[in-house]
Amino acid sequence: MPLTSPSATVKELQFDNYQLGYTILDKGIVFRLFAPQADEVILEVFDHYEQTSGSRFKMTKDEKGIWNYHHTTGRMLGKWYGYSLHKNEESLFFEQTEYLIADPWSKHVTSRNHYLGFAKTKIIEEKAFDWEGDDFLAPKDPRDLVIYETHIKDMVAHPSAKTYVQGIYNDFREAEVGGINYLKTLGVNAVEFLPLQKFAYYEPPFNEKIEGGLTNTWNLYARNYWGYMTSFFFAPETIYASDATLEEKEIIGRTDAASAELKELVKALHKEEITVIMDVVYNHASQYDLNPLKYTDKGHYFRTNELGQYLNDSWTGNDIETQTEYSRKLIVESIKYWMTEYHIDGFRFDLAGILDWETVDLIKKEAQKINPNVILIAEPWGGEYKPAGFSDHGWASWNDRIRNGLKGYDPVFNKGFILGEWSHGTTRFALENFIRGTLESAEHGLFNSSKDSVNYIESHDGYTLGDFIRIALNPAKKEKVFKKKSVSTKLTKKELKVAKLGALSLFVSQGITMIHAGQEWARAKVITDHTGKDPNAGKLDHDSYNKDNGTNWLNFNEIKLNQELFDYYLGLIELRKSSPALRKAKPEEIVFKVYKDPLHITFSVEGISSGDSYDYFISLNANTKSDHEIDLPKGSWEVVADGKQVDSSGINRIQKVYNVAASSSVVLRKLRVSPS
Repeated sequence: MPLTSPSATVKELQFDNYQLGYTILDKGIVFRLFAPQADEVILEVFDHYEQTSGSRFKMTKDEKGIWNYHHTTGRMLGKWYGYSLHKNEESLFFEQTEYLIADPWSKHVTSRNHYLGFAKTKIIEEKAFDWEGDDFLAPKDPRDLVIYETHIKDMVAHPSAKTYVQGIYNDFREAEVGGINYLKTLGVNAVEFLPLQKFAYYEPPFNEKIEGGLTNTWNLYARNYWGYMTSFFFAPETIYASDATLEEKEIIGRTDAASAELKELVKALHKEEITVIMDVVYNHASQYDLNPLKYTDKGHYFRTNELGQYLNDSWTGNDIETQTEYSRKLIVESIKYWMTEYHIDGFRFDLAGILDWETVDLIKKEAQKINPNVILIAEPWGGEYKPAGFSDHGWASWNDRIRNGLKGYDPVFNKGFILGEWSHGTTRFALENFIRGTLESAEHGLFNSSKDSVNYIESHDGYTLGDFIRIALNPAKKEKVFKKKSVSTKLTKKELKVAKLGALSLFVSQGITMIHAGQEWARAKVITDHTGKDPNAGKLDHDSYNKDNGTNWLNFNEIKLNQELFDYYLGLIELRKSSPALRKAKPEEIVFKVYKDPLHITFSVEGISSGDSYDYFISLNANTKSDHEIDLPKGSWEVVADGKQVDSSGINRIQKVYNVAASSSVVLRKLRVSPS
């Protein structure tokens, strides 16, 4: 269609008063795009997504490098648009493409199931959603959280989840066994979802050369199931909506169902007193689709060398330059948007070592204006390792030191405490500090306060804790092909003991506790491949990012295979929530006892400052061969957890001495008598 020149009101309108993206006015609509290196930008508007050509409008560029257009005639709501960008001369820092580019500030995109995506921005009006009085749900003290990290589809995709509705957001809300009902069964009070921002689900077909000469030799499945390849930072993922399909080349996101259904899910979670944390990826952008940041201003949004090549310090393909004006604005404004529009309570920042400190501080400042108790968690590496820095700036971080100290880094070559060994130079004194909150003032410390320590021993990355233990105790299982998943999942007696020791060690450590989906029954990630193409089918998987199948999907029928461990986790979750001293005692209230065996860690915890009615005595015996007898302080002690079970109401009472079996543990408590 012929080009339409800017409307007559362009010179009269103060474009600086409007945000990037589009703004609907009483009279018309304003479009704004930051693309300072482009010499021409054409806005193209479509009545239907499938249209190959639409109404084209020539935009004007201001002194800041922002292209503007004010459309004053005709109805634009419900239509789609994109941008064609052109530069007269080649530049190492500007990527040109013949394809239409969607708006990087899109609130909703429609796309095709293809590695290029062919996204177009849909013009939608922010509808008044009935939150029914819902507000943010985040405690003043984050140590009150027990976080369950999960991929949203993992909890509803398997038939055992028992869901009969259409769409993952709705499934998570309505499933009889999986989804919200399962979180309620566990008793956790927070869920951390893997990415829900619009991402590049499809990768190029395996072993096929695509445009530019690239061949996918790395991803047999050609899928990015986990979602760590963000395409649009403001838009919700549409493959989880009720009108979605995974059929290749089909269109998804025609309607704004994804937005409404995700809001319904957040509201439903809040009604069950479950805090919602969202994993966000601002360290890099999607690689293979028509990512708008790459084609609007590569040199501004990304870290590059003098040849214009992407820097890759975070090992993800391209590093976002967070210090530039519009990168920083994009990050901060999108966080604010997810809080105001979706009531998200907190965020976990993927590979946050890439973020600069000014952006880190601005995120916190702006987010706390909306919700003073907002939860900000860094994965504090990727480019740099700086958990101590995040603590100085008032953020929490994933604590890899307690993870490695307790279980180890590699199940064959680097085992940790619960397996009767020491990982990466970890000493007894370091382990004691991990239990206190991995405090900066002590050995291997990181944090100013245990509030900043997110303690975990399993996450989406790497082997599940169950598989780590299986391989550590029997290295042959690393290459074993399991014909039946149940065979791999069922724990041996020795594996069960270690799994319980790991669980209890985690739950009595000061800070914020996080577990990963299926950890509570030691689920095995056995590679499932119905195509017959994966040479590793049947083996345990340590990197299942690309598998939208039974490798990742939770089979709740497996719980009965390790029912004893599942019940143990239920007890630990309840015990931790009801025992403030086990999560937020002062460092000086935790006193370690001296025993000859360094693999025998015993300590007392006072409950005064935390408001706990009890004092505690805890012993962790990681020696795989020897039992240990502990001398109890004076009084009658109640056992609430041992190597067999956990019961907050009490198991039995004991005085003077207690025998802690090899690869076992115990938690005892005593009602504190007031001096008065």
